[in-house]
Amino acid sequence: MSEYHRPDAKKIQTLKDIANKLRINSILSTNASNSGHPTSCCSMAEIMSVLFFDTMRYSITEPRSASADRFVLSKGHAAPILYAAWAEAGLFPESDLMNLRKLSSDLEGHPTPRLNFIDVATGSLGQGLSVAAGMAYTAKYFDKADYRTYCLIGDGESAEGSIWEAIAFASHYKLDNLVCIFDINRLGQSQPTSLGHETDVYKRRLEAFGWNTAVVDGHDVEALCKVFFNASKDKGKPTCIIAKTYKGKGCPGIEDMENWHGKALGAKGEECITAIKAIMTNNGPFGLKPAVPTMKVPDVDITNVRLGEPPSYKKDDQIATRVAYGNALLKIGKNNNRVVALDGDMKNSTYSNKFQAVFPDRFIECFIAEQNMIGVGIGCATRDRTIVFMSTFSAFFTRAFDQIRIGAISQTNANFVGSHAGVSIGEDGPSQMALEDLAMFRSIPGSTVFYPSDAVSAERAVELAANKKGICFIRVSRPNTSIIYEANEEFQIGKAKILRQGSNDAVTIVASCVTLVEAIKAADTLAASGISVTVIDPFTIKPIDSATIISCARKTGGRIITVEDHYPEGGIGEAVQSAVSLERDIIVKRLAVQEVPRSGKPAELIDKYGISANNIVKTVNQIMAQ
Repeated sequence: MSEYHRPDAKKIQTLKDIANKLRINSILSTNASNSGHPTSCCSMAEIMSVLFFDTMRYSITEPRSASADRFVLSKGHAAPILYAAWAEAGLFPESDLMNLRKLSSDLEGHPTPRLNFIDVATGSLGQGLSVAAGMAYTAKYFDKADYRTYCLIGDGESAEGSIWEAIAFASHYKLDNLVCIFDINRLGQSQPTSLGHETDVYKRRLEAFGWNTAVVDGHDVEALCKVFFNASKDKGKPTCIIAKTYKGKGCPGIEDMENWHGKALGAKGEECITAIKAIMTNNGPFGLKPAVPTMKVPDVDITNVRLGEPPSYKKDDQIATRVAYGNALLKIGKNNNRVVALDGDMKNSTYSNKFQAVFPDRFIECFIAEQNMIGVGIGCATRDRTIVFMSTFSAFFTRAFDQIRIGAISQTNANFVGSHAGVSIGEDGPSQMALEDLAMFRSIPGSTVFYPSDAVSAERAVELAANKKGICFIRVSRPNTSIIYEANEEFQIGKAKILRQGSNDAVTIVASCVTLVEAIKAADTLAASGISVTVIDPFTIKPIDSATIISCARKTGGRIITVEDHYPEGGIGEAVQSAVSLERDIIVKRLAVQEVPRSGKPAELIDKYGISANNIVKTVNQIMAQ
């Protein structure tokens, strides 16, 4: 183990001066926008100076190089000092900082990947460490590279449970290339934090979770240099640096005072800048350049992902779409070694264990911690290093909706697969029944929502999702269903399948998976009584195939029935209504689960809650009688 060499006095002073320069630019930029969080920036100035100009290895010419160290600012409201650090490093002109929070500038109030030096959006607190853990996991286990990940966390956000999920995860997987820094500045937004400056309590908690832990004066440049060096040499455990700091450090009358959170300093800022400049020996340029990455990480190819072999089901097979997901995941994993799978201890229900059995080194068990699982998955997907699939019961994604929506802001490419959807799961009851999941994922900007109706289309949905940018959600079901499609059937995002259509159909029925089975039964019953109907499998609920639905509706007198194992809000019915909203003389009758359901046999529940073949037949007859 190499020994620590103390930086000379000149470098120590330069790092101090850079820290104060970052403070000044944080005050100036927030004053220019008349908004922001300068006091939150001031507490972390020395940490940023040491990280960016002594510790981290990165490239100004390629800020998001695969080979470079990663930095995640979990306390995203301190964005001005992050921007100031990159400007000081030479990435863009310092004058650009004065455009903070302006519509014409990408220097937004909280960081987003519109900027070429930001990997993920932060600002909804408590999420950064999970993402950083995903980055560190990718470095250690997938890339097998020496780049390191640093995550700066505010003491206020450390109250978030997702932080401690990530702490447990990083310890379990021995992510010794991960360093988190707790900025313990004592003050939250409206009052002091629950622990204040009790750094010994933080230390005991982190040690109990199995982390290397060090308490340091967060304003002591030399101490920070040493503790970051030591972190790079510790093996077998992640490191947490607990930095005791003061909010508004260096600002007379503001330092360590309440009621200054989220406020530009205004006229008081000039006084603060004068005081800060008084202790500086040099206003720059400082001459310190970032260290360059020491290892070239190879490029990877995550494009043109295909199933290793086509679906191989027989027409009389009864296969659950969740089983087909496991089959398809394994097939694309065989074709591309950058496919990775994450699960929340549901792998024997989601069938991601099929992938785990063959590729254990590319499977991440995240245990029952869905918020952290999604953060880790987003982290794994950064810088286009992996193709990520995350699976659990659909209902449990709802607890991580914030992580999912921030993932969209982060421009992430991540695939979510939710099983056990709707009342058709049966006896487990309403707590396990996803009846809101389509609505949730449809609401995510840029998302693609798949709802495959048989094993063949489920495998093709996985293949399409692997190649689709943005967030994809695949809803898979628990019950076995019949094979509808031939193995060579082609599927496209936004293109529905017409399964039944005659020349004199009375109604168009739109349904998916278990309700599509019911719709086909209903069509047979209706045909026996002389009524023919069109039956559509939408395949993707977002985007919905408006053209096909409208065309079919025109041929059936403008009459549409939608049937879904979902609450009426935000699901298939509303997607279809949106598709036809500008059309004249089209009505949509929606069959959906109208109340909180209960336990029972799947067939009993489907019938009780109005989405069975019997209910479809009844509804068609009612429409025909009008």
